[in-house]
Parts: sequence; structure tokens; C-alpha cells
Amino acid sequence: MPEQPDVTVYLEALQRRIVGERLERVLVLTPFLLRTAVPPLESANGRRVLAVQRLGKRIAIGLEGELWLVLHLMIAGRLHWFERGARLSKRAALARFEFTSGTLTLTEAGTKRRAALHVVQGEHGLRGQDPGGMELLEASLPQFAERLRSENHTLKRALTDPRLFSGIGNAYSDEILHAARLSPVLLTSRITDAETARLYEAARGQLQAWTERLRELADGKFPEKVSAFREGMAVHGRFRQPCPVCGTPVQRIRYADNETNYCALCQTGGRLLADRALSRLLKEDWPRSVDALDRNT
Repeated sequence: MPEQPDVTVYLEALQRRIVGERLERVLVLTPFLLRTAVPPLESANGRRVLAVQRLGKRIAIGLEGELWLVLHLMIAGRLHWFERGARLSKRAALARFEFTSGTLTLTEAGTKRRAALHVVQGEHGLRGQDPGGMELLEASLPQFAERLRSENHTLKRALTDPRLFSGIGNAYSDEILHAARLSPVLLTSRITDAETARLYEAARGQLQAWTERLRELADGKFPEKVSAFREGMAVHGRFRQPCPVCGTPVQRIRYADNETNYCALCQTGGRLLADRALSRLLKEDWPRSVDALDRNT
């Protein structure tokens, strides 16, 4: 799923290309995408773009008359830009947004259709699309600590809860927790002040660093290589590969469509966290530590 760094770079690319331009027409090519009926989608046609902004992991395009188009890419949604007059890709698109400067297309990999488009009116309608998570790059340490401890969750769940923190998902939460040297299953009710400060600095550092890396990768072009798995990530998507800090093989916990990647030596004191399905299968044969894992391999 595109997260804050990816969405920020999308946003910057769109600002350069569509703000001040006119949206000539919106074509929704699959009926499931549009999740609202009022205002009608057709009312967006012919309006000039006044602003583009981020709402968590959503992209909001502001048009004349306080009309907003809000795109949520979910896990597999991606955006593609074609300059005016350029030949459009044959890749199946869910929607096309035809501006005077070019065409923005929305695609979604796989068969599960989760991406969404909402058309809303005014500031009140726009706020209704915002999950309300805190913007970490705008928050102080005391504000972060208060929000983190406002509900008792694991650190992984707290970081990825859009009502608590804005724009962080599965990938960057893994990177943040590794940088902070904290277990993904540590409960927020048990985190110390020192650990909270480490997490705060790691979160801000990772979001800033990856945003800058993705800007450099795009190099002024429209970002096309948006992925949850990036070269240079420490643990996310690197199961069984060596941790860049200590060399211990990266571990993972799988659940539903997501997984948590972590380094046992750097983050959990060498303890292996139980993968629900696999640990139930292996029972007493499940290795409890990195040392036990080494003995079994």
C-alpha cells in the first residue's frame, strides 16, 4: 500500500502537473470504484484544479466550487501520468482523469478491487474522509507520547492505525520499529519514556529519509515504481535475509494479507515471535530463540 512517503511524492508530482489546469472529464471504467452518489461525478467535469493535498494515505484533488475528488489507492492501486497527446497505456485502468495538461489513470493489480474514489462537497465533506491520525512530522514528542498511549495496542498496530497516526502502514512501520530497536508486539501501555523517545525519532527519521529517497528516485518524473518493497529497506520484505545491523536473518509474522518483518537480535532480545499458523503446526518444535533456530538449521 502506498504510504506517506509514496503518497507525498505522488502529491508533489500532481501539484506540478494539474494545479491550475482544468479537469475536462472523469471516466470511471469499473462501477465498484466510485463510492459516493452525491455530488454526482459529472459535476467535476470542466472545473479548474485549485489544490492537491494528502489525507493520511488518501489523495484529495480540490476543484472550483469546493468540490473534492478523494482517491484511496488501498493496497494495489497505482497512478500513472500521460502528457497531453501521448499515447495511453494499454494497461486496464479503473479510471481516467483528463486534464488540459494530460491524463491521470488509476490502475489496480490483482483481482481484489479495493481502491476507492469519493466525490465530496466542501470542507466538511473533505474532513469526513480524514481518519484523523496525527501527522508525525508536525507533532512534538509529548503529543506523540500522549497519542501512542491513548489506547493499549501493540506498537505495530498503533503505528498502522490511521486514527492514531497518519500515513504509516505495514512497510514503514517495520522500518520504524527496526530503527527504534523495539519489538512490534510491545504493548503501548508498557513502553518506557526512553523507548517512546526512540520510537518518535525513528519514525520521523524514517519518514523523512524515505520521502527524500523517493524524490531522488523519481527525479522530477511522475513516480512509476511505487512499491511496498524497496531496495535499501532494513527488514520489510527481507525474510531470511541478513539484518543490515547485526547480520541475523530477518524474521516474520504472517496474518491475513499482511506480515511483520523484524530482527530478533536487534528488536526482541533474540526471542522469536510466534507466527500463529506455523507455531500451532510445530507446537513444541517451534524455536523460541535465534540460537534455537540456528541449531535446527
